[in-house]
Amino acid sequence: MNTTFLSPGSTSAPLPRIAVLATGGTIAGTASDAAQTAGYQAGVVGVEQLMAAVPAVSGVARIEAEQIASIDSKDLDPRLWTVLSQRIEALAARDDINGIVVTHGTDTLEETAYLLHLVVKTSKPVVLTAAMRPASALSADGPMNLLGAVTLAATRAAWGQGVFVAFNNRIHSARDVVKTSTYAVDAFQSPEVGALGWVQDGRVEFQRGVVRPHTGATPFSAALGWPAVEIIPSYAGVSRIAVDAAIAAGVRGIVVAGTGNGSIHGTLQVALAEAVQRGISVVRASRVGSGHVIRNGAAPDDALGFVSAGTLNPYKARVLLMLALAAGINDRTLLQAAFDTY
Repeated sequence: MNTTFLSPGSTSAPLPRIAVLATGGTIAGTASDAAQTAGYQAGVVGVEQLMAAVPAVSGVARIEAEQIASIDSKDLDPRLWTVLSQRIEALAARDDINGIVVTHGTDTLEETAYLLHLVVKTSKPVVLTAAMRPASALSADGPMNLLGAVTLAATRAAWGQGVFVAFNNRIHSARDVVKTSTYAVDAFQSPEVGALGWVQDGRVEFQRGVVRPHTGATPFSAALGWPAVEIIPSYAGVSRIAVDAAIAAGVRGIVVAGTGNGSIHGTLQVALAEAVQRGISVVRASRVGSGHVIRNGAAPDDALGFVSAGTLNPYKARVLLMLALAAGINDRTLLQAAFDTY
């Protein structure tokens, strides 16, 4: 797929109407020194001020801006996911709204994006964007990222492809994108499959499309609740303390961030097998930054009742496991099918 489009402002047609939902994050952060890119306060700049910093957006779309939250995304919780997804669906149901942009912090952006990719029931574009430098910084990257996100959301070719992340001129699918740097403005990548395309100077180009089912083609909903699911890493010398604590706390699922191809330390594996016997769903993911966790067949997956996360990292695997359990998908075979599908 290689398709190029100009921004809506390049035609004589009425400009699309884009809803911009702000949730806080670095893009809305400030520091006392313009040279400071760490130690700032996130989420203090309101959505009106964010939009005022991007005057070029007036040539791309008509904006309807709304403040949903004003938080540092490290503090995000599923309650905000529910609020955000329901607000997006309400806006998308309006005939006069052509797309939705969400400004977000970078810390948990990949989790929110994948969650929305699985639950919002609309074919209209939903685009998340963020920044690595606060709004007060020299060469702040937020305004350009926001302009790119609005341009993408206003593009008709973005319809029907689920949720995107627009960052540093690249277009990523919510399923694939991960944060790969603690400081670089090019902090988001899609390691296994690459970006979907790019957006720059009013021009949007898709090099490929989204393959896996999403949005309206999934059985998931943020309104069904949030079963307790924890992530437990495997590492040299790991004990079973975390697993025992999770069992005692009554969790419904555990995602193990395994080494390599989702391999698990013997001590931890015994504890996780016991968790399965107690009715807890266990998913094997990997702490490695890219690659896939291959289902191991008879040992340990089939023998011990584990599920493979495939190409999902532990954090996205947790999102899918919570949604699947909430939807009543707790049989191991059906859970594996969900991870193979979404």
